[in-house]
Amino acid sequence: MTEDEDFTTDVAVIGAGPVGLFAVFECGMLKMRCHLIDALPAIGGQCTALYPEKPIYDIPAAPELSAAELVDRLHRQIAPFAPQFHLDQQVVALQRAGDTWELVTSRGIRIRARAVIVAAGAGAFGPNRPPLADIEDYEGRCVHYLVTERARFRGQRLVIAGGGDSAVDWAIALADEAAEVHLVHRRERFRAAPESVDRLHQLVAEGRIQLVIPYQLAGLEGDGTRLSGVLVKTLDGDQRRIPADHLLAFFGLATRLGPINDWGLGARNGVVPVEPATCATSAPGVFAVGDIAGYPHKLKLILTGFAEAAHAAHAAFAFVYPDRALHFEYSTSTGVPGRESA
Repeated sequence: MTEDEDFTTDVAVIGAGPVGLFAVFECGMLKMRCHLIDALPAIGGQCTALYPEKPIYDIPAAPELSAAELVDRLHRQIAPFAPQFHLDQQVVALQRAGDTWELVTSRGIRIRARAVIVAAGAGAFGPNRPPLADIEDYEGRCVHYLVTERARFRGQRLVIAGGGDSAVDWAIALADEAAEVHLVHRRERFRAAPESVDRLHQLVAEGRIQLVIPYQLAGLEGDGTRLSGVLVKTLDGDQRRIPADHLLAFFGLATRLGPINDWGLGARNGVVPVEPATCATSAPGVFAVGDIAGYPHKLKLILTGFAEAAHAAHAAFAFVYPDRALHFEYSTSTGVPGRESA
């Protein structure tokens, strides 16, 4: 995606997590085109960035599926509607432009939309970077804060740093892909799901993962383009070098509401107040769904976010097609627009 492009669409969805993705489906069923914007370089929000292998149990008709599987299914579900993604960039401005809204991203892209659905979760995510000299030189090539393509690590020597779900989950998931996996953590105890920790120790016992404990990151070795090793040290100063092609650093993501505070939506404490039946904000044509939307007695469940996406899409129809009445039909009757029936 080049910079300084202009687009026009029916609905702009801010946030490509599960609720934002489902909002695209609901809009698509009403024949509304969508563009999605997300600060992360991959879709899926927290599910992709923090716990892709973590099981989810409260999705209807899916007794258990991983967060990554949920994102993949939602992605396939919206494919017939051909949404356009603008990833690795943040919406920095939202302002009224006649009968549309104009969004400007951090890459200079402008998107005009008749309605906006804010599905930004807790806000824009950014990685908590370890304080290592010259780390920026390797970011995106050899230093990673999330995994978007497992195959790129096939046959590679990996150092994974962290003690939470993402570090443990990716160590397990990549044990079959990588030539070597070293998991660096500053203490014996991991802050991950118990079943994941049990699986981790099983792979350690099998020699497929090496634990580097109690150590923390101390430095990088390489030519400024390619990584050759990662330096780690204990609190007592004992240092060792681990040969490595890639460093995956999982120290969590910093969240911030950022520019949303300046959009006149009444955001407070990371929440935008909405009307429960439509998820409408105080700005006409702007809706908020998911964790960022607030109203009395709300249940913060992914199921709630999915329902809010449906409410918002139906309410947005009046802004996209002001001269049309919405005659809603069930998907079993209408099918999915753009997909031929079997």
